[in-house]
Amino acid sequence: MEKKLRKLFTLFYLLIGFVLVIGSGSAQTQTQILIIGGGASGTMAGIQAARMGAQVLIIEPTPWLGGMLTSAGVSAIDGNHRLPSGLWAEFRQKLYDHYGGPAAVETGWVSNTLFEPSVGNKVLKELAGKEKGLTVWHGSQFAGATYQNGKWTVTVLKDRKKQVIEATLLIDATELGDVLAAVGAGYRIGMDSRHETGEEQAPEKANDIIQDLTYVATLQDYGKGTDKTIPKPSGYDPAVFRCACDISDPATFDQPQNNCYKMMQYGRLPNQKYMINWPKCGNDFYLNFIEKTPEEREKAIAEAKLHTLRFVYYLQTELGYKHLGLARNEYPTKDGLPMIPYYRESRRLKGLVTLTVNHINKPYDQAEALYRTGVAIGDYPIDHHHGKNPAAPAIDFVKIRVPSYNVPLGSLIPEKVPGLIVAEKSISVTNIVNGATRLQPVVIGIGQAAGALAAVCVKNNQQPAAVAIREVQQALLEANVYLMPFIDVNLSDPHFKAIQRVGVAGILQGEGVPYQWANQTWFYPERTVSQYEILAGLRPWYPQLQHDWTASGESLTVKQLLEIFKKVKKPVNLTELNKDWHSFQLKEELTENLILNRRIAALLIDRYLDPFSQPVTFTGQPQSNNQ
Repeated sequence: MEKKLRKLFTLFYLLIGFVLVIGSGSAQTQTQILIIGGGASGTMAGIQAARMGAQVLIIEPTPWLGGMLTSAGVSAIDGNHRLPSGLWAEFRQKLYDHYGGPAAVETGWVSNTLFEPSVGNKVLKELAGKEKGLTVWHGSQFAGATYQNGKWTVTVLKDRKKQVIEATLLIDATELGDVLAAVGAGYRIGMDSRHETGEEQAPEKANDIIQDLTYVATLQDYGKGTDKTIPKPSGYDPAVFRCACDISDPATFDQPQNNCYKMMQYGRLPNQKYMINWPKCGNDFYLNFIEKTPEEREKAIAEAKLHTLRFVYYLQTELGYKHLGLARNEYPTKDGLPMIPYYRESRRLKGLVTLTVNHINKPYDQAEALYRTGVAIGDYPIDHHHGKNPAAPAIDFVKIRVPSYNVPLGSLIPEKVPGLIVAEKSISVTNIVNGATRLQPVVIGIGQAAGALAAVCVKNNQQPAAVAIREVQQALLEANVYLMPFIDVNLSDPHFKAIQRVGVAGILQGEGVPYQWANQTWFYPERTVSQYEILAGLRPWYPQLQHDWTASGESLTVKQLLEIFKKVKKPVNLTELNKDWHSFQLKEELTENLILNRRIAALLIDRYLDPFSQPVTFTGQPQSNNQ
């Protein structure tokens, strides 16, 4: 049945493409990179690729940029507050500038960064508008694509007129992974079996259950004494929302804690507005219409909208918030609601690699060292929403404790389809992991990585699966992106890039800590490093050290590190090191008996051995050892 539905979905898009192709008056456009979807990922992919010199075109159905950040109204950022990576940091800084600093956007308790959706759209359009190589077509709908002779021919319906676009690379940044399905890439929907993924927390058998979606509402305070109560929605039943005031933390508390006022402060935005995106007896809604036609989706979305209006009516009538009404000037819509729902889950690509919860929990202990290929980071817990689907297995996802993590480059690349890169929430991760990678800063990072990957492919005339991973990672480092989620070595640290390069090689490993709603990984740069720790980290990269067991657990000195350098590369003497020492910006005085901490060891290894220059496979293995 599932295969039959997938075939019907693909045929639907091919039929639209055929009808449009035989139409008259079609125009043809050429670009290097075509991005379908101007959401959180698509916008950032376009900005990054354009900054790297590529010609980019974004196709977006709505008049806004930002997707779930803006058009879906989810304008409270979840996670990565202490990991301001790349374009996420730029976006946040623009919000700070607009509102007057960090404190001005800490208005609700769900997040450190809350903003009005219309302001988020304005910021993203300003960022995108500065890139000469980036063009955005709003009011445009993907209709079909074919790949031949190294080029994509894509049919788009723009303002109800057919447009044909020729592109070298195609990025699927849609909300539900519609492009990857239309072009025949393999994918999964729903929960995986533990026997397939090796995740002990997964159900015994796979199923097609996805997370609840939410049709968000943005309310505005019109002042006490006003009455903005909406007409009573059809099918309204106040009993459905009786437990909405439970604000207990699912990660820590077992007993309900009722506080209606605090519940409303959850998503309080600047300028007396409120994001209504509440899970407990709120406006979450179960729909799985991923494989349905656009018409069927619209019909289902109408039900989700109605459910949200019922919740708004409950807040106004039962809880007494009559002065809070729909913010009519927030969205360019007739009903005052956002343009799209908040989709938490979509198709998930079958990529070159698949990120599992095991890779996140113990990244250094897996056969696949996927952390070495990291291109985006996240610190949010495994957060699933299944409250509106009684058929969902009773798995307490948020109590699956994980540290912060990175996303491997291979999860953006299909197994078979050439010329295609996948972003947004459709990357190759398990259903469990999707509960963490779906959050806004991670999706922003995934988009930026997709843009960097595409730009490198264009520059080198390469397929995504043939790209040099380190080249993509270096481009991201130059764009102030974290490859490893080291919380204690931030962008202002003069040694940030060196520590990131040594860390992503696994030579000096971080320590992961599951911590509340902002998980951590610590590098501990000032901690003394042992001889054994360094030798163990270098072994995978240098065959000369495979059988060297001369190092002890004692602290490493400069003299001992130089002896290791001599075994694997051209020797570095103390005189040469002394000439370079001032450039490292270190407070320590150089002597051959200086005991090294992890910071200094990372700097010296990065400078004199440069392990980052050694190629790595998509599974994280040193490429030289696999030839």
